[in-house]
Amino acid sequence: MRRVAVLSDVHANLEALKTVLDEVPDLEVLCLGDLVDYGANPNEVIREMGRRAAMTIMGNHDQAAITGDTSQFNARAAMSSQWTRKQLTAESLSYLRALPQEMRPSFGGVPAYFAHGSPDDRLWEYVDPRTHSDLLGHYLDKTKARVIGLGHTHIPYVWRDWERVVFNPGSVGQPRDGDWRASYAILSVEGSRAEVEVRRVRYDVEKAASKIREAGLPGSHADRLLAGS
Repeated sequence: MRRVAVLSDVHANLEALKTVLDEVPDLEVLCLGDLVDYGANPNEVIREMGRRAAMTIMGNHDQAAITGDTSQFNARAAMSSQWTRKQLTAESLSYLRALPQEMRPSFGGVPAYFAHGSPDDRLWEYVDPRTHSDLLGHYLDKTKARVIGLGHTHIPYVWRDWERVVFNPGSVGQPRDGDWRASYAILSVEGSRAEVEVRRVRYDVEKAASKIREAGLPGSHADRLLAGS
């Protein structure tokens, strides 16, 4: 059996990331993007993911940090992105620029597809089974994958179609499903069968929120951490 920890939407939350990584010390780590913005430790998160992640893809916030284009963000998100861009080291920017927008690994012969948004819009589309159930099978057919992992929504789910599965691990750094605990997933593949388990872990959310306020970032980012919304 092959087991992989799948993370997404870390959003510069070092406390949450370190706690999650401590939970999976011996597992391969994949990240579905958005390492930066909202949180106060973008460089530290990038260094940690560069050290631990076997594969990382680009998210829309990562792209904004590279380009400086915040035209699709609301005012608070744009402020956060502009602050992040000023903080990033040359090494961090180089790391983000090198990230691919999709991954197509194979797990023991089981083809997989990973993107931050969707196979149709790799950076920006929000995919939710409640609104996209008719499309999930289409995505599996389009990518010829039996496992698809997507991020971006900050809301975890697992959707099955016989032996095929589409999942979102939720957000490590800023969950938005009403549960403040960091969210990630364990993907287990044995033979032709893939199973996904979403896990939640408590971390020092007060410290992460305090850092946001101390950095002069919008206080609403800290409030969302505490509320999980």
